[in-house]
Amino acid sequence: MSGAPHRDAAKAGIGLGSAIAVAISWSLNKSIVWALIHGVLGWFYVIYYALTRPGGLSG
Repeated sequence: MSGAPHRDAAKAGIGLGSAIAVAISWSLNKSIVWALIHGVLGWFYVIYYALTRPGGLSG
């Protein structure tokens, strides 16, 4: 039964990376289409965003 919360989270259909990607995309573009595309990419878009912004990962 210890795996039940993990399975429930997986059934929700959205991961943390996707949620962060959608939030970043919406704040930059205000476009549902781009938010959906970036949500599918998930962590790839989040890492890309972090690497291409001034200050990058170092803050």
